[in-house]
Amino acid sequence: MIPTWAQLLYLFGAVCFILALKGLSGPKTARNGNLVGAFAAVLACAIPFFYGDLDHVPLIVAAIAVGTVGGVYGARTVQMTQMPQMVALFNGVGGGAAALVALLELHEIVELGGDVQKFTLVATAFTILVGSVSFAGSIITFAKLQELMTSRPVIIPGFPILFGGGFIGAVVLSVLLVHEPAMWLGIVIGLLGLLVGVLLVLPVGGADVPIVISLLNAFTGLTVAAGGYVLSNTLLLVAGTLVGASGTFLTLLMANAMGRSVSNILFGALKGGSTLGGGEASDRPVKSAGPEDVAIMLGYAERVIIVPGYGLAVAQAQHTLRELVDLLIARGAEVDYAIHPVAGRMPGHMNVLLAEAQVPYEQLIEMDEINDDFKEADVVLVVGANDVVNPAARNTPSAPIYGMPILNADQAKQVVFLKRSMRPGFAGIENELLFEPDTTLLFGDAKDTLGKVLSSVKAL
Repeated sequence: MIPTWAQLLYLFGAVCFILALKGLSGPKTARNGNLVGAFAAVLACAIPFFYGDLDHVPLIVAAIAVGTVGGVYGARTVQMTQMPQMVALFNGVGGGAAALVALLELHEIVELGGDVQKFTLVATAFTILVGSVSFAGSIITFAKLQELMTSRPVIIPGFPILFGGGFIGAVVLSVLLVHEPAMWLGIVIGLLGLLVGVLLVLPVGGADVPIVISLLNAFTGLTVAAGGYVLSNTLLLVAGTLVGASGTFLTLLMANAMGRSVSNILFGALKGGSTLGGGEASDRPVKSAGPEDVAIMLGYAERVIIVPGYGLAVAQAQHTLRELVDLLIARGAEVDYAIHPVAGRMPGHMNVLLAEAQVPYEQLIEMDEINDDFKEADVVLVVGANDVVNPAARNTPSAPIYGMPILNADQAKQVVFLKRSMRPGFAGIENELLFEPDTTLLFGDAKDTLGKVLSSVKAL
């Protein structure tokens, strides 16, 4: 039985998690919110050592030490472009841990026997199943984003039968576990959950992968909340509920930003409706220019809009871009950054990237607020983005991104695209904007080319 003082500390930690989530909702309070959340996590890990009799303390301490070293190493070495992969791994580890804890609790229930509330068994079965799904699915999303496997949809012959059979089988066994607890049932449910998790993510490709990460994050939160109920732990219950609710809302918001439903994102590839990933470079003719020509266009423009994307993060060119924007503003231009909800590889990717370069938050304008301004822009500078400005989302019903709200860059007087090559974006399709007469391409590494543009603007 958890003593009253420990329950109160758990409640205090739960309040800290709520305050942390509130702090993360704004750039000015995000750092403090993150610290408050970290404090609550440390508190949650420390409390069990001060009440009751813990078994295997050396192993627990060793596991905490390994996790701490791995977390610190990852936080210091993982590049901004690899953040989505790290988030996917965190999701997977959380779901897997919740499933293992539920299996251990099931073992105790089976060994000790006695009266157990049915809802406790429901929560146990749910945690094992959904935690396993989250773990396996997150590993596949990590492999896709890390390019350890193809980012294109993978369709296995007989997929509907395999997926449907695995899911229904897991649900049936979960019902049996609630009525007659048995360890073998829990293990089989976990294995079926792993199968369902893999099959859930394999058909997802291209720009849809980050949305699935958010969905799996919600799954992990729900398993942690259910695990908190099983363990009678207020802190786990509140923290899991927060993650589950916020992950669900984020998934729906991102799906709306793509102009598609969650079911279409998950299973659209079965009928040709998923974004593809990959794609071959186009050999169609385009208009290109050098840094000096682009500098003249920017140097004499009165209204400039910057569209950042994943390529900006890859090139680590955010600091050079900020210098260029500061110079243009000093010369009298009005400059803003247009932020698409799904630019990059995870929600808020561009906001975090530009905040790292000390870009004032007031310059970051969301899509709905800035879309009407593009028609007044003298120059739109697209740095590493592609699908979020692709007119095919409006004009080509057969395109996998058709219906996705985009930034209206094609309405500007001039568009300058910074690209390494003519390879398509994450959705795997050509961007018709590249071939418009008012579009100029500047090829090369974004950091290098922006540096040359910056020097040329200074020389004007």
